[in-house]
Amino acid sequence: MLRVDGSLHGGLPGVVAKRSSADGRNRSASLRRGLALLTALGSDQTLAGGLSLTELAVVADVDKSTALRLLTPLRESGLIEVDDSGRYHLGIGVLRLGQTYLERLDLRAIALPVMRSLTAETGETSHLVLPAYPNVVYIEKVEADAAVQMRSRVGRIEPATSTGVGKALLAAADADVVDDVISRGLTKRTATTITSSRKLRAELAAIRARGFAIDDCENEADIRCAAAAIIDHLGRPSAAISVAGPRSRVSHQRAYELGAVVVDAAATISRALGAHATVGKPTGRLL
Repeated sequence: MLRVDGSLHGGLPGVVAKRSSADGRNRSASLRRGLALLTALGSDQTLAGGLSLTELAVVADVDKSTALRLLTPLRESGLIEVDDSGRYHLGIGVLRLGQTYLERLDLRAIALPVMRSLTAETGETSHLVLPAYPNVVYIEKVEADAAVQMRSRVGRIEPATSTGVGKALLAAADADVVDDVISRGLTKRTATTITSSRKLRAELAAIRARGFAIDDCENEADIRCAAAAIIDHLGRPSAAISVAGPRSRVSHQRAYELGAVVVDAAATISRALGAHATVGKPTGRLL
């Protein structure tokens, strides 16, 4: 008896299952090759002129006819476009998908698990801030389970120039932003606050060199912290993360050791925001 799927009832058991499995593998292989084509066109190494069919066939490791077949649905969906010279480029559909992704991003939701891991690893309180020059605004906090607690709170506004998070942001900001912040004055918060524009600019250069900032009891007399900028998909410093604690626990040397950990945390969040790179690399040098 002939079944709906076209096989004979009672005959050649397992043939249908094997055919379905083979079809699934073929579709999976085609999908991977199609994604390889899309990824190649979006690579940083791909020039503005795009890639030819021959070049894309090499990327996908297929002949040109197969590459053309794989490119067809990508063109129909708007993910890939072809110009008059026959070279392929990313299409407007990629922009639409990217915009939708960015619109749905929630910085706090992305950062919170990273902050929890940061606090668990270091035993110190972590903070997430946004720039509101010449200040920064604290928007999230994960408190350390320690006898001495931080006085910081969500919603608190502090000067960018006297905080580790603020200096990390300024080190990654455009020169005109730094100039504007400095022109508004450098408020002295503690005995170690930098109040000289020359010294602040030198400090920002050092931060860029090592990849993280240190608040050496500059905003609160008893608090020392390490901070790093979070970079968005446009390469802009859109937020900053820090780990802070009382100077009795966070020595000057330990603050630098924490800096490398904070850089990793900031990089994790930055990648989730679509950044291609982070600002600087931690060196551990006492610059």
